[in-house]
Amino acid sequence: MSRRISVLPACVLALTTALALTSCGSRVGDETATPAANSCVDTSGDTVKIGAINSLSGPTAINETVIRDAIKLAVDEINASGGVSGKQLQLVAEDGASEPTVFAEKATKLINSDCVAAVFGGYTSASRKAMLPVFEDNNALLFYGQQYEGLEDSRNIFYSGATTNQQIIPSLDYLKEQGVKSLYLVGSDYVFPRTSNAIVRKYAEANGIEIKGEDYTPLGSTDFSTIVNKIRTADADAVFNVVVGDSLVAFFREFTNAGLTAKDMPVMSMCVGEEEVKAIGVQNVAGHLAAWNYYQTLDTPANQKFVSAFKTAYGADRVTSDPMESAYTGVYLWKAMVEKAGAFDVPAVQSAADGTTFDGPEGAVTVDGDTHHITKTARIGEIRPDGLIYQVWDSKTPIDPDPYLKTYPWATDIAPK
Repeated sequence: MSRRISVLPACVLALTTALALTSCGSRVGDETATPAANSCVDTSGDTVKIGAINSLSGPTAINETVIRDAIKLAVDEINASGGVSGKQLQLVAEDGASEPTVFAEKATKLINSDCVAAVFGGYTSASRKAMLPVFEDNNALLFYGQQYEGLEDSRNIFYSGATTNQQIIPSLDYLKEQGVKSLYLVGSDYVFPRTSNAIVRKYAEANGIEIKGEDYTPLGSTDFSTIVNKIRTADADAVFNVVVGDSLVAFFREFTNAGLTAKDMPVMSMCVGEEEVKAIGVQNVAGHLAAWNYYQTLDTPANQKFVSAFKTAYGADRVTSDPMESAYTGVYLWKAMVEKAGAFDVPAVQSAADGTTFDGPEGAVTVDGDTHHITKTARIGEIRPDGLIYQVWDSKTPIDPDPYLKTYPWATDIAPK
């Protein structure tokens, strides 16, 4: 069953009233009987249905529309190479509309009406938390490809994006190595940014880094004048940024207009990929930093193949990014699990998960059967004037997932006991 922890009660104040579906306070996951897997999935014919839920409208559509493209690319490639266990995939796609309740509703539809074998999608932690009980109650599978704040695992979710120790902590280690002694924290007002910044504060306390301020703004907000003025007067060494969606455009434009530069006060972003750079305008973000596990510029055969295929399918001017690659990798991991299990049903896939590998565009990844997270190489990148992100640091080897921060003594009052 799932284990869910919310660090800050304030997380329930964020995003929309739909966050009533977010678990806050106590630990969830008492041992109860596992529900039977959805029996309406039909694998008797030549095709098998799978689902996708991504926001094609609302504040996070800027991030999620391109993820849908990456999921479809993986499906098209798999079908062209013979399908999954000889069966062609039929993709049933839904719009999550940037609303957690809509994600839950669409997940229910995909599972019980469309009878899909697995679902790929979700972006904000609010959307994932709203869908989690749907997948657990129906014993269905969700492949969540977005980096997130950790402190969760579920037997019904596979997490192909980074957890805390594969993105947030490496970014802080890098800043510390660069001599950063103070940070200003800024984020959108929902689960991921608030929980991430709670972890940043604990890391900072343990590593002698001063937090000079912390501010949040609603998803979709375009007024950053007050926050940026506070950042400017605080004079921190760097900014730790967990603003997401189209608010990033307004934040970086205001940051630039205030005369703040990457040289004087670099911004380390958790949610700025190549697609967001295009939307923000490279003139407003060049020189700043991004923490991910994948960049379009990675020089590997697997990535060159991925980038070429994506541009052929969607246009030479398109770019690839970490959330797109993680979603793409998730589809291939599901394929590998099904074929390893020799079956599409949920219990068989869950049993086959541990040790399943895929040589993806980001490098080789391996599924941890206990937490359903995957190994990932941490990377820090610098945004360059050509609009792409170039790696300036990496962890050298893949990092095992540690969603509950069990290996970090300073996190003992954040992670479950």
